Parts: sequence; structure tokens; C-alpha cells
Amino acid sequence: MKELAYYDGAFLPLDTYAVHLEDRGFQFGDGVFETIRVYGGKCFALEEHLERYRRSMRELAIPITDADAELVGVFYELIEKAEITDGVIYFQLTRGTSPRAYLPPKINLPHLSVVIRDIPIHTDWQETGIRAALVEDLRWLRCDIASLNLLGSVLAAEEARKKNAKKALFFRKEKNSVTEGEDANFFVVKDEVLWTHPANEMILNGVTRAIVKEKLAPALGLTVVEKTLSPDFVKGAEEAFFTNTADEIVPMTMLDRDAIADGAPGETTKKLLAAYKEYVKEELAKPME
Repeated sequence: MKELAYYDGAFLPLDTYAVHLEDRGFQFGDGVFETIRVYGGKCFALEEHLERYRRSMRELAIPITDADAELVGVFYELIEKAEITDGVIYFQLTRGTSPRAYLPPKINLPHLSVVIRDIPIHTDWQETGIRAALVEDLRWLRCDIASLNLLGSVLAAEEARKKNAKKALFFRKEKNSVTEGEDANFFVVKDEVLWTHPANEMILNGVTRAIVKEKLAPALGLTVVEKTLSPDFVKGAEEAFFTNTADEIVPMTMLDRDAIADGAPGETTKKLLAAYKEYVKEELAKPME
């Protein structure tokens, strides 16, 4: 088992220096990214992740120069070469290399890089829940694009760490509205309803979020309401949880110094997590196309 990378057609050790100094991703964060979890040697929710990846490219007007089948081939070759059957694949595409200027060149060849790592799921977080810190959301107004501009999340994660919290929970002060975590979408349970921020420009609409909203909640008879939520509404919730690709569903049991309900993972969250794990098994059991 070894960490491995792919860059513009070549498989490389992860510590290889490969990025050009004038790569627009390096200089401007001019690019997009996506993360896929690997279970038992198979990529989960590939179609959904590739769809979001292509959408981000379209929003930034980055040309598509590789077919989905080529990307999938790279992913599975990385899995085989690295001998990592359970982990995370991170891939990104930058607009390419050109002399530094804000205006992008009319024609440019994008750079693709892919990394695979043996990153375990935080099952301890799933079992006991985590504390989150409320952090003002100062990010740009196109959070719906999976762009490489993630400094807002970096600063929020650092602020959360200073507060002895595992994650930051963003809120927009001018709207008094909770949006999402620094790397995850966010739900609360109240009055037997799942509440979550609308999938607009203020959040990155996650694949796991969509699975919870469109697959798991209906199967469990749960209603989902997309609505802006105030911090007070969140603190008064019966349950709260984060969703993302890397860690699936994680209960939030405390926000700053306030416990959510009794400070333990709630029954609805537990049911959704169990349903998610079963959904993953069922999807991975299907034959690959």
C-alpha cells in the first residue's frame, strides 16, 4: 500500500514536484476539484461526482479535454497501483499554465492531477458525535462551485481548532443564517423534519447531501425542508449532523458551548447513518458498467 499520484498522463510518487510555477491553479486557485470515496476497491457514486465536477468546469468556463471513461480508468489504475482498496481519491483540474495575468488565455490546456490516500472514516465521530464552532462565513458568493479557492474554509478550520472543535459551522452574519460546515453540508432534525440550507450559491451541494435528501429520507418517511436556518434554530434542534464524502454522516452534538438536545447522537441521525451504509453496500454490489 502506498500513496500515489497522477499528473497529466503519468503516475508518480506523491512527493514528486510536478506543478509548473505559472500553473493558474497554483497562482490563482483557478480550477475545480472533486473527492470520491473508495470502498472495497470500488469508487462510490462516481456518476454523481463526475456530474458535479463537469458542472463546476462549465461554471468556470474550463474546457473539457478528457472523457469520463478516461478519468474512471485513471481512478481504477491508481487503486490497483497503490493497492488501496479503502480510501479517498482527490482530483483537480486547473485552467493550465500561462504567464501570470488575471484575464485567462482564450486557449489553454488544463492540467489534471489525481491523488489516492488511505484515509479511514471517522467512525469514532459517527458513534459519539462532535463539537462544532460557529464561524462567520466570509467566503465568496459562488460556494456552489467546487473551486480551488478554499482559503475561507482553511481559516474557519483553524478557528474551530482554536475553540477545541472538530469542525466549523459557517453562518452569514448579514442574513443570520447557518450555511454549511467547512467541508460538509449540514442538517438539523426538529419536529420530525430534516432541515437544511437551500442548494443555492451559498453552499456546495454535496453528493452525500443529495443521497440523504433524495434517497434515504423518503425511504425512512422523513420530510426534508430546504430553508435558511438561524443559529438559535440550530441550537434548539433535536439533532444535527454533517454530511460529506469522506466521513459519510457525522452527528454534531455540541455547537460552541451549547449541547444539541441531550448532547448525544440522536435516533434519526443513527437511522440515517445505518441506511447510508446499507445504501453504499447495495450500490457497490451492482455490476460496473
